[in-house]
Amino acid sequence: MSTLLDSLKSGFDARPAAGVDAHGLGPARRAAMAAAVADGLPGARVEAWKYTSLRALSARAFAVEAATPVFDLQVLADIPSPRLVFVNGRYVSQHSALADLPEGVAITPLSQALAGGDAGAVAAMQAPFGRGDEVFARLNAALAVEGTRVAVEAGVDAGDALHLVFIGAPADTELAVHLRHVVSVGEGARLALVEHHLGAGTHRHLCNHLLRFDLGPGAQATHVRLQSEDAGASVFARTDVTQHEHSTYRRVDLELGAALSRHELNVKLQGEGASVIAGGLLLADGRRHLDTRLGIEHLARDTRCELPWRGLADQRGRAVFHGGITIHAGADGSDAALSNKNLLLSDSAEIDTQPVLVIHADEVKAAHGATVGRLDETALFYLRSRGIGAAQARAMLVQAFLREPLSILADARLREALGERIADRLDRKETP
Repeated sequence: MSTLLDSLKSGFDARPAAGVDAHGLGPARRAAMAAAVADGLPGARVEAWKYTSLRALSARAFAVEAATPVFDLQVLADIPSPRLVFVNGRYVSQHSALADLPEGVAITPLSQALAGGDAGAVAAMQAPFGRGDEVFARLNAALAVEGTRVAVEAGVDAGDALHLVFIGAPADTELAVHLRHVVSVGEGARLALVEHHLGAGTHRHLCNHLLRFDLGPGAQATHVRLQSEDAGASVFARTDVTQHEHSTYRRVDLELGAALSRHELNVKLQGEGASVIAGGLLLADGRRHLDTRLGIEHLARDTRCELPWRGLADQRGRAVFHGGITIHAGADGSDAALSNKNLLLSDSAEIDTQPVLVIHADEVKAAHGATVGRLDETALFYLRSRGIGAAQARAMLVQAFLREPLSILADARLREALGERIADRLDRKETP
């Protein structure tokens, strides 16, 4: 067994049996931990992990419990309410703000939802993970005791964006933080959700998030995930989305931080007329390793996906992207489009991109493509000829390239705020 798994198994075994068995989850938790230990960490021969090595991480040990640390409140300055705040995996009520929630919207820490007998939360926690390469989902199933529960009743407009804030802060030891999130949007309802994964000081924690998102018939959701963790953190995140008929899911991911970050986005378009428009960017500089893996499944007729993703690798950074689309038998009339464009700004950087399209249905419209290239010299020459300096011209082109996925968002204020995040991050590009 690796040092990583040994430390997490020891932390699991040290927990009181009453805590493990709470809410009837004991059998599921023990089975998940046993499966993770039995199959171990995936290596390079496992296709889904071919380009992301866990060798260095496997040699590290992590604690699974720690006190809530003091952190710089400035990290919350630009995040409005309503919001839930977690620091090193612990819910911090004094910095959360839920007073302005509209009627028909319930938002609670997961621990409170489980204690209250929330059937949806309990069912999500009991879901098994059968594949050997799902080690971090299994660890989450075994170890997560906190997270968020969001439920929007049918026909309710949730109004302004809800913010979920996850802060990594320095602690006496390196921590493994496992959080589970369960979101459901009822028939005809609307929700805007923004995840903030932020660093508040230097640390090397492992952060493991798993989110289940269910959209009822005709529901609409906008979902933004901003990953701007500390440069020493390791972040693993997985989002599983189920969409019913005529639902719409809009999503943007910004991968700006951490030393190692991997996000899996799995979407099942199982209702007729359901659509997902999801895009994002990976900014891999310094020695940063960023990995995004999409798995979009068209399971019903007349479903649609539009997937514009952008990547940038500089210095010794590495960006990995897998865009998988499967149109199953019977999903006639599906419309699928994937575009992954990447900028390679250094001879020492690396970009690995895999667009995959599998079609088992007739009468579909589908296209996918990926490019890796340098900045357009013609565009650079044009800007220079207008009196713009070389460095400024390059920065303008890079920023314009990376902002493209933000067009998915209808909210102009949110687009602008995220655009400022990108610009600020480019001003602080790391070196090897």
